[in-house]
Amino acid sequence: MSLDPNFEHLRARAVESLFQHFADACVGLIVVDKDARIAWIGDRYLELLGYPKEPLGKPVEEVIPNSQMRHVVESGQPMLIDLMDIGKRTIVVTRLPLRDDDGTLIGAIGLALFDRAEHLRPLMSKYQRLQEELTRTRQELANERRAKYSLSQMIGNSESMREVKRLARRAAQMDSTVLLLGETGTGKELLAHGIHAASPRANAPFVGVNVAAIPENLLEAELFGVAPGAYTGADRRLREGKFQLANGGTLFLDEIGDMPLPLQAKLLRVLQEREFEAVGSNKVVRVDLRIIAATSRDLDALVRDKQFRADLYYRLNVVPITLPPLRDRTEDIASIADRILDDLALTSASPARDLTAEAVAALKAYDWPGNVRELRNVLERVSAMTDDVTLTAAHIAAALPRNAPAQRDTAEEVPASLLRSVGGSPRALTDVLKDTERAAIIGALARTGGVKAQAAKLLGISRASLYERMQALGIREDMQGSA
Repeated sequence: MSLDPNFEHLRARAVESLFQHFADACVGLIVVDKDARIAWIGDRYLELLGYPKEPLGKPVEEVIPNSQMRHVVESGQPMLIDLMDIGKRTIVVTRLPLRDDDGTLIGAIGLALFDRAEHLRPLMSKYQRLQEELTRTRQELANERRAKYSLSQMIGNSESMREVKRLARRAAQMDSTVLLLGETGTGKELLAHGIHAASPRANAPFVGVNVAAIPENLLEAELFGVAPGAYTGADRRLREGKFQLANGGTLFLDEIGDMPLPLQAKLLRVLQEREFEAVGSNKVVRVDLRIIAATSRDLDALVRDKQFRADLYYRLNVVPITLPPLRDRTEDIASIADRILDDLALTSASPARDLTAEAVAALKAYDWPGNVRELRNVLERVSAMTDDVTLTAAHIAAALPRNAPAQRDTAEEVPASLLRSVGGSPRALTDVLKDTERAAIIGALARTGGVKAQAAKLLGISRASLYERMQALGIREDMQGSA
């Protein structure tokens, strides 16, 4: 395609003008032919070089001993930014290949941009700052993928918890797959962190993923990654999955019982072969990691109902550890509650709370279907409801669910007379606690002659809390002394 003559003239003038601008603005300008002989060199460059002879036609190295212009004409590749020493001065240079209209390499042009590297300091400072931020971000990300808990943070001295910690320490020294079983809220994730922290892989990543929290159509990509352009909208770069991120360390698969059947086969292959393929890829990726799986579901029943692969179950169930529910280890409740209250005080910068013996008894009497997670929720609710430093049974009763389930026999913690109705049948904990709280408030009012400030102090609660509890329990001021 031929260009308009006016365009050809404009292009020629632009090239000539650009060349002249570079010659005026740069410290030096040089042009060499395809044999790296000098075809043109600016006077300022000659003055900078201190070359006394006629330079045209000379090999470039004779005039500029450290020149890389020959490398440019031989490789055809530019050298955009480089540093070159001339005597005691450091010159920032750019070297570009020159080509004919048909693309034939005919030489190269070199520009000595400036003779003080200080001009690059703002750019280098920005580059260094970005590098430091990148390093810091990578370090923070690596810390996020380290175990956050240790086995020592598993609170409890009951026989069942001592056995759990014994099995966990043995599992930590092995590289076998661990299967954590137990109701929701029993601390399976905390135990997984502890096993990793006590293992030889402790300094490698710990990556956790909740299988139940990820939509089924996204779970495969989340676990195994996505190849570039695997589907419309996919990244043009490889997106690593959790298996690759955990390479060398531990991958924690929580709620494994909710994994879809098609993905179970792919997981089985990883467990057997330690290899997989990313979504949209036929390239095999090998990984070296340990898998810890956890579930609150009955895997045996799922296998019988053909909702979970039997071969995968056998692969996962190498080292099974069952965490006991909180209601089966009530002797641990007081120490767990104390630790939770200490943590809450630390995070909220408030005074540490204490539990009275009656408050502990009330905690032990409750069935805790949500286990330790629910215990923390109740104590956090109590801490938000009152400024009182000493927490009583009344505080606990106010924070427990109103429709609390029927309780087990708690005769050792709560007087039997409170647990039985007139007919002798068991009573719900909420009724027991309400009666206990009502009797305590009425008794305190009687002892203080109805002075609510003194009664509140006697009960270890604020006066506002006393008014609230009196209203909630239907206690009238004329009822004092009628407990």
